[in-house]
Amino acid sequence: MNIVVLIKQVPDTWSARTLAASDHTLDRASADVVLDEINERAVEEALKIKEADDGEVTVVTMGPQRAADAIRKALSMGADKAVHLSDEGLHGSCAVQTAKALAKVIGRLGDVDLIIAGNEATDGTVGAIAAMVADVLGLPELTHARKVTVEGRTVTVERETDDAITVLRADLPAVISVNEKINEPRYPSFKGIMAAKKKPVATLSLADAAIEPNAVGLANAASTVIESTPRPPRAAGQIITDDGDGEAKLAEYLIGQKLI
Repeated sequence: MNIVVLIKQVPDTWSARTLAASDHTLDRASADVVLDEINERAVEEALKIKEADDGEVTVVTMGPQRAADAIRKALSMGADKAVHLSDEGLHGSCAVQTAKALAKVIGRLGDVDLIIAGNEATDGTVGAIAAMVADVLGLPELTHARKVTVEGRTVTVERETDDAITVLRADLPAVISVNEKINEPRYPSFKGIMAAKKKPVATLSLADAAIEPNAVGLANAASTVIESTPRPPRAAGQIITDDGDGEAKLAEYLIGQKLI
């Protein structure tokens, strides 16, 4: 079984995240970056399916040269190879452009049985890339999976909602996205880290992937940020001292904040 996992390098949630003053896009250079945690779970699920049914796992990412670190993390977990779409012309691409570009890259990989992604990235939290990729490729989409089962040419997922567990089923090839309940990703072993250095990584430019420059990039994006303001520092809280009238003071404060 040939499995593709869509991964993304994102700013670490523990680091400061800012927008660039020049074009209001995410300033990735100013923050520590990591392989998105939900993508680790997507890679883990692909590896589990591979181990049960044999096959090959290819990770695909779109991002600057620095994203190669995220690729190596996925390869050290056990993925077999990677494709890195990297070009200055991709800067500022919106979700629609990103999905179309990723679909273009996937189309170059031959017969793909299953495409796995996280349900949403922690930087943009769009939560729709997997569905968009499926739409562009004309494949069934099974999103927000907490459990995945592959039997023969059929994939079944369980999706948890507030009211019930929904079971979705589709014939392969298909696209699925997983949530944080799907599994616990493995830690790369020393052997895996060393092996990752020798695994093939194909780096593609827009021209290599046959993507027209006017199909991507900030100037051609369907959505852009036109203005941004840094979040103001948190104001100090108000302390109410109870001198026998604490309840009245608290009520007065809540009324003043229009909370009651």
